[in-house]
Amino acid sequence: MDIKGFLETSFVDWPGKICAVLFLAGCNLRCPFCHNHELVLNPDGLVGVSLESITSRLAMFKGWIDGVCISGGEPTINHDLPDLIRMVRNCGFLVKLDTNGTRPALLRALLDEELLDYVAMDVKAPPSFQAYSLVTGVSVPIKAIEESISLLRESTVPYEFRTTLIPTFHGEPEIAAMAEYLAGCSLWRLQPYNPENAMNEELRRLPGYTPEEMQHLAGIAGKTVNRVVC
Repeated sequence: MDIKGFLETSFVDWPGKICAVLFLAGCNLRCPFCHNHELVLNPDGLVGVSLESITSRLAMFKGWIDGVCISGGEPTINHDLPDLIRMVRNCGFLVKLDTNGTRPALLRALLDEELLDYVAMDVKAPPSFQAYSLVTGVSVPIKAIEESISLLRESTVPYEFRTTLIPTFHGEPEIAAMAEYLAGCSLWRLQPYNPENAMNEELRRLPGYTPEEMQHLAGIAGKTVNRVVC
């Protein structure tokens, strides 16, 4: 398991809980707005964190933090992910998974084994091959995304869908199409992208949406999705 980052305490990565965050190396997407692209493009250039040091530090936070968020990169490309989650749970902590939804078989296995306590799945674009490929920089099988969305909707595990909004990719028509796609979900979180460290240098010069523009797009989404936050 290639762990490249360990944040001991976060108040923002898990709604309503205090958690630690593990950042796993590697990703199967190449989103041009990605702000963790060092984990994606150059993981070997980052210093790893040992499981022994993590478990040692987690033991010191028992009774203070509620759980551990496993993020990336994309955690589900790691075949050892279930073992990592079992280790965290054996230490007495809840587990939140951040995922892009491209590996539904592993997601299903984790849900079936009741290893997850919360899932945040990124939904990048409207449900078309062209739109998803444009936003992610690679060819994405839309059926995999649809299967992951269905798995979460049918599960008893709390979840949220989230979308990073970039003016180049996400305008009113795209938001309306995505809202139809996600109708009936428990929560859709819209978040502005940070141009400062975007993978694509051109996007670093593109301003993100203003708070007022974000609220306007959230209003469009809210016509179809019951709970939208930004």
